[in-house]
Amino acid sequence: MDKKMIRQAQELQAKLVKAQEELANETVEGSAGGGAVTIVVDGQQRVHSVKISPDAIDPDDPGLLEDIVLAAINEALEKSQQLAQERMGAVTGNTKFPGLF
Repeated sequence: MDKKMIRQAQELQAKLVKAQEELANETVEGSAGGGAVTIVVDGQQRVHSVKISPDAIDPDDPGLLEDIVLAAINEALEKSQQLAQERMGAVTGNTKFPGLF
């Protein structure tokens, strides 16, 4: 490997690290049940908050609330993954690197 390639690899690595750090500060929101449950997740798929409307709590049907929470989490995680792919793709020129994202 020549010096130019090594330098380019180092620059790409620095850009990737910066993009990952920025993803930690960006959030997306997923909701379900007509907004009864809202989940906020960052670009690194970490959950920051869960909000449940009191109207969504039915002691006679806990399974319904569980399903709504699960749907909201899955939506938020999907949005977070899309955000990460967009940001990392911008850095890599949409070149896929196994295990990166």
